[in-house]
Amino acid sequence: MIAESFTPLASLLGGGLIGAASALLLFADGKIAGVSGICARALAPAPGDLAWRIAFLAGLPLGATLVSAVTTDVHGFAITESWPTLVAGGLLVGFGTARGNGCTSGHGVCGLARGSRRSLAATLTFMVAGALTVFVARHVLGGG
Repeated sequence: MIAESFTPLASLLGGGLIGAASALLLFADGKIAGVSGICARALAPAPGDLAWRIAFLAGLPLGATLVSAVTTDVHGFAITESWPTLVAGGLLVGFGTARGNGCTSGHGVCGLARGSRRSLAATLTFMVAGALTVFVARHVLGGG
């Protein structure tokens, strides 16, 4: 780990905000804040179910834009991969969330908080798969 990229206060604040937003959506409206499910069901919504999904999805980039307007320090974050790699990664993530009945936010944040064993298994699976992918990309294929 690079000491300059260690941001415990920002990480704690970000995690707390994600948890609070997830809890608010669950307690206020009985809905799970799983981004892939919200997005998928926005493409074919039930009657009267589209507005909150659009508002939730629009809030994701708007929140990032607000943060970037308030601070210029994004901790050296930059997208350096090619478009084909990004598209392939997006398609694989989409396939995985469909097969796993949810994404990291649905399983890792909301499912674990509810004590779901299925979410524990899903979260462990995508954490191990992510670690193996980074290992293979960096040490076997020789990427950056």
